[in-house]
This record gives sequence, structure tokens and C-alpha cells, in this order.
Amino acid sequence: MQMKIALAGNPNCGKTTMFNDLTGSSQYVGNWPGVTVEKKEGKLRGHKDVIITDLPGIYSLSPYTLEEVVSRDYLLNEQPDAIINLVDGTNLERNLYLTTQILELGIPVVIALNMIDLVKKNGDTIDTRKLSAALGCEIIETSALKGTGSMEAAERAIALAKAKKASAPQHEFTKTVEEALDHIAKAVHGQVPVAHERWYAVKLFERDERVMAQCNFSAQTKDALETAIASVEKELDDDSESIITNERYAYIAKLMKNCVHKKRSGLSMSDKIDRVVTNRWLALPIFVVIMFAVYYITVTTIGTIVTDFMNDTLFGEWIQPTVGGWLTAAGAADWLNGLIVDGIIGGVGAVLGFVPQMLILFFFLAILEDCGYMARVAFIMDRIFRKFGLSGKSFIPMLISSGCGVPGVMATKTIETEKDRRMTIMTTTFIPCSAKLPIIALMFGSMFGTEQAGWVAPLFYFLGVAAVIVSGIILKKTKMFAGDPAPFVMELPQYHIPSPRSVLIHMLERGKAFIIKAGTVIFVACGVVWFLSNFGWASGGATFGMLDMEDPVVNQMDFSILAYLGNAIAWIFAPLGFGNWQGAVATITGLVAKENVVSTFGVLFGLADAGETDPGLWTAVSTMLPTMGAKLSFLAFNLLCAPCFAAIGAIKREMASAKWTAFAIGYQCVFAYCVALMLYQFSLLFSGAGFTIGSAAAIIILALLLFLLFRPDPNRTAELRRRSAAANA
Repeated sequence: MQMKIALAGNPNCGKTTMFNDLTGSSQYVGNWPGVTVEKKEGKLRGHKDVIITDLPGIYSLSPYTLEEVVSRDYLLNEQPDAIINLVDGTNLERNLYLTTQILELGIPVVIALNMIDLVKKNGDTIDTRKLSAALGCEIIETSALKGTGSMEAAERAIALAKAKKASAPQHEFTKTVEEALDHIAKAVHGQVPVAHERWYAVKLFERDERVMAQCNFSAQTKDALETAIASVEKELDDDSESIITNERYAYIAKLMKNCVHKKRSGLSMSDKIDRVVTNRWLALPIFVVIMFAVYYITVTTIGTIVTDFMNDTLFGEWIQPTVGGWLTAAGAADWLNGLIVDGIIGGVGAVLGFVPQMLILFFFLAILEDCGYMARVAFIMDRIFRKFGLSGKSFIPMLISSGCGVPGVMATKTIETEKDRRMTIMTTTFIPCSAKLPIIALMFGSMFGTEQAGWVAPLFYFLGVAAVIVSGIILKKTKMFAGDPAPFVMELPQYHIPSPRSVLIHMLERGKAFIIKAGTVIFVACGVVWFLSNFGWASGGATFGMLDMEDPVVNQMDFSILAYLGNAIAWIFAPLGFGNWQGAVATITGLVAKENVVSTFGVLFGLADAGETDPGLWTAVSTMLPTMGAKLSFLAFNLLCAPCFAAIGAIKREMASAKWTAFAIGYQCVFAYCVALMLYQFSLLFSGAGFTIGSAAAIIILALLLFLLFRPDPNRTAELRRRSAAANA
């Protein structure tokens, strides 16, 4: 029989690092039943019958966010055999608030007092023996980052679970509150597990709607409970939820006074760093420099060297000719040889060649997350985003979207305000995800070459940020999204050296997900694109069949099925500078997966010659998009338009409305079209091509955009008028 141990704690307490340490490579990730919150489980190393469940990071067991609902439903309904409550020792007072709630569940609890190395480094001392006695549960000192204490905490949890030794919370509320809780506990007796009676009593005292609905009391019982609660509120002159909160923090303050001694030596190292990193004037420039450096190194240095090797040598000189020779020797048909060598290997190889760059990007992002800097970025961006109608909580999904848009969209569920949440869902995929990195590298390589691309390519990360800000300003002035942004509260963890193991796991997990996509979705897409581009009507005749791509006179691919389909929609993109069928087809296949843009070019132009030299993929793209404006327009549209099908699916699930999903996708496509049109048409105008209808359209769009950006907010103006009228009345 398997034993279940839940890992619970606040965000940024080191929970993920400990989970990785306890489970190693035996992890599996999915979604919780019925919701899109990520579910992580894994077998405890050395214990095949023990499952560790990593619950979402939460601050309390109150149902304010979906993560909190998921965590408490799991603890109550799944009834794990034990809980390891991870507590940040450097921020003990805030973390113990969740602990006091967990201890009331009647489940065996072991507190993993994490980051104890930082506590000692700061000169602070925590009397764990006294704290353990006061809380009524065992405490194990741990440092998940250094891998110390984690297994000991797990072993103690196993021992408690086998002994079925539930934690015995020592905390009692004031006499008046305790009397009310006893009365409520009697009312729930027999309806809930005996071990959970205390927790249910507290939640009913707080008027928790979910718990009240679950208990299904009679009207008479509800009236009796309300009378008891109202009586306490009247006596203590406060609402019931605030009473419990204040009592918990009073208890925690007493624990801190008796069990914790802080060395008073001025600012900590983290505080000193934050005085610079989160400085009002320096914070944003520092963030820009860091992200610029990350993308520059990713696109230009090691990533490019390995990518060139994979594209030019591994696939172009070794794999494709070798496989082609084997197939020819085996007597394979020409169409099968072309499908495998040029279609599948060529297309998938064009994408897999960029895996080294992606792994480097994931590596740097994992370091920034693990050391604690990314938490500061959310805090920094809150000051900026709030001016444009968004909160710092909106930036967290955008940070996640730099890896993949799907979890980025899913992360919006932490935003309480529905309007802010919807607006964040609509704009978060503007941030270039890892799948868009090959498009950036390809297009800038064709424009500037490797060296110059490294300086310019990172700017398109900030194009995504700019699109978010512009959209925030415009949308917030509409009735659909009017209102003040949601408040942003977040604990800032102390800076620490990232765990090599944790960074490696993060990097490999994200890289694995990308490679799996290349081996499935892109694999199929490349086969379909090859077939459609190699079969058609030769020279426009009536005979259908496989086209002769070696024809020295006529480019037979122009008569393929794909060309006919592409030409049917190419007129849509003509004002953007890529009104040819190749560019139109690549853009449409990018909706399946953004990597398909590059893989489609790999199939259409052939990967065997891809690289920095003529007649490589860069040269082919430059021929298709002859001007700088056309290249920039193509890149901007593909970065800002609707995301891949997987992300669209995530948007549909989070919006829970077909109309809102359609509106979100429509807005993204229209916004991308307008930006791309302005880039191309203004480039023509400035290059001396003359004033055209396209130029007029670009000027009108720019004027409309500036008007929407700088017009007074009609919702705020109306609110001020109402307040003025009320004051005069």
C-alpha cells in the first residue's frame, strides 16, 4: 500500500528544490483533476511505496485563489498520511501563519525549517526544541539548496504516518472564541472526520462559504451558529475572520519572542543588494541589462556555435546525406526518400538545431529564478505596470511565458480580479516564448549575420513587454476592463546561490518538453508540409503527382498543393511585406506550433544547405523577404499574433468562454497585424518608395493608436464626476 506525503509551504520557501531533492528523476507532472493547476508528484528516493506530492505554494488555507482551494481540498479530501510543512527560517513569522492552519487538520506534521544555513549566516538563532514543544510537532532543520535535512524530514514523516501520530496543536484562542468554537465543533460532529473537527470549526467561525455549503446545515443550525459568531464579534468589536487572523499573529508573535533571537547588526546582505536592485531609478535599467545579456549570450555566443554545428554539420552534412544514401541503397522510392530526408529530418532538424540556444536560455532563467532575483522583478514591474492598469501579479505569468505560453496562461489564476485576469491572459503570450526564439535567431541571422544579431535580437523581448504595456493602457480604458488593478503582495526570499541540481532539472524539464513537441507535433507537421509542397500539378498542367524539384528551368514547387493554398491567403499579408505563398504558409503553420515557422522553411528551402553561407537558409529567407522592413514585419507579426494551438487551448480553459477566447485571439491578431503593417509601410516610406495607400493606412493606425494611448480614461472621468456630484449634493 502506498503512503502519501504532502509537501506544503509558502511560495519561495524552497519547496520545489526540496521536492527535486527528495524525488530525483522519478517525477511526473500533470494537472489536478478538473483544473489546470500544475500537479507534481514523485516517488521518494529509496522508498518505492512513498509518494511525495508537491502542493501549490500558498500563504493560507483560505479559498482566495485556485491554488489555495486545490491545496486544502487535497489535504481534506485525499487525506495524506503526513505533511511536510516547509517553513522559510529567514521569514519565520510570515510562514508560521500557514503552519498554524495546517496543524489544525489533525494530520501528522513535520516542519522542515528550511534555509537554516542562511539563518545561521545572518547570526540569528532559533530554539527549535522550544518551538517544537510550543507548536506540538517535530521540527527538522533543513537546507534544501544544500541537500541537508530533507531526507531526515521525510523519514520522520514516514515514521509519524506509520504510527498514525497526529500533531497536537498547543495553540488556543481567547476564552470567548474557544467557547464559540466548541459550540460549532459539536454542530459538525458526525458530519466531518473527527480529526478535522477543529479545522472545520475555525473555518465555520470565519464564515467560510465553501465549508458552510459542504456541511449543509439546517436553517435552525445556521441561525444558532450565526448567533454564536455574532456574539463574539460584538464582544471583541471586530469581524470573525479578522479576529482569527489577529489571534494567530498574536500567538506567532509570542513564539517569535520566546524562540527566536535575531542578531541586530543592521541590514542583511539581501537587504543591501535590494537597495540597488530594487532602487526606484536603477531597478528597471538593471533588469533591461540582465535580460539583454541573457538573450545576447543565448543568441550569439555558445548557443550559436552549437546551433551552427547541429544545422550545418550534424544534420546538413552527416545525418541527411547518410540516411539518404541508406534509403537509395535500399531501393526506396523517390517520394519516400524525399519525405524522410527533406521533409521529416530537414524540418525537424531545422528546429532541433536551436535546442542548444533554448537550453542556454532555460539555464539562465532557472538561475535567475533560483537565486531570488525573479521575485524582485515582479516587485519592480508592479510599480511600472500599476501605472498602466496592471499589477505585478500580471508580470509573473509573463515571466513564465518566456519559457512557454501554456503555463504562463495557467499562472494567471493567482490574480483575484476577473478583469485583470482576463486582460493578463490576452497579453501574456506577447512575451516571446522559447518556441519563438528560433524565429528570432533565423530572421536576425538573415538580416545581420551572427555577430550583429546578438545585439539586436534581444530587443524583440522588450517588444513583447512594450506590447503588453500598450495593450494594458488601451484595454484598461474600456468598460470591459475598467477598475483598479489587484493588490500585489509577495514575500521576497533572501538571495542565495542557486542549486546546480535544481537549475539542471529546470533546464532539462523545459528542454525535454520542447524536444517532445518536436518529436510529435512538428514531426507530423513537417510530413504534411513536405507532402503538400512536393505534390501538385506540374507546371500548372492537369496531371497530378510528385513534382520534379530538380527542374532547372521552372520552380515546380510553385505548382504544389501548398503553393495553391498559400496563394489563396497570401493577399492578406501583402500589405505587411510577405505576400508570397511561402511566408503565408509558414505563418499559418506557426499557429500549430511556433517552431513550425522555421521547420516549414527548412522543408521548403532544404536544411542541407542551411547555415551562414550561401545558399543557406538565411539566404533563402532573404530572397523571400528582400527588404529589412519585410523581415521585421514578418518577425513582429509571428511574435505578437495568436499563439500556438496548445496556448490557445489554455486560453480557452482559463477564460471558460468561447466568446472571450475568440476576442482574445482576435485582439492579438489585429494588434500584431497593425504593428507589422506600420513597420513595413513606414520602412518603405522612409526608403523613398513614395506615398501609397499602405502608407496612409499606417499613418491612420498610428494616429488611432496614439489617441487610444493618450486620451483621458473615460471610466475615471465618469467616476470623478459622480464623486463631485455626490459631494455637491
